[in-house]
Amino acid sequence: MEHELALEAHTHAGPAPGRDPYISKVAVTIAVLAVLAAGAGSLETIESSRAITESSGAVLAQDKATDAWNEYQADTLKRHMDDIAAENGSSHFYRDSETVRAAGNKAWLQATEAEKERDTRLAASAQHEKRADWLTGAATLVEISITLATVGLITRRRFFWFTAIGLGAVGTLLFGTAYYV
Repeated sequence: MEHELALEAHTHAGPAPGRDPYISKVAVTIAVLAVLAAGAGSLETIESSRAITESSGAVLAQDKATDAWNEYQADTLKRHMDDIAAENGSSHFYRDSETVRAAGNKAWLQATEAEKERDTRLAASAQHEKRADWLTGAATLVEISITLATVGLITRRRFFWFTAIGLGAVGTLLFGTAYYV
């Protein structure tokens, strides 16, 4: 008797959830969107980390440039002091003028190279930040589309599912755009 009641309840409950084509399509849509959201989120984290790394490298390069410019200014000052001492007939020179000049030239080259490195790293940091922003937008849209697809699954309203597909497509476009801007 219990078996007949269970069979009758199952028969009146409708098709099994795994056999309803709508549920299967929405479930596959949610799975695909979840993979896209995970990918966009992971790449956003990577791009953010790269932006921070490049920004930190730019700060270190700026410190090198500042140190080199300070050394250049000190060497220039020493050279001028030597020139003044020589013009006044003093035999007390701080250093050999050519040694000071060579040290100053070396410091100038180091400073300009460090500034180029700083500028390169700042540009790279900005590019990684821009990508991270696009990927954040992509992940957000795809996550919203997952929610809408889930609502469509629960309510069995295709409007939510189609809206989820549309937002997922826009999120996918943002995902791809992140690496072309």
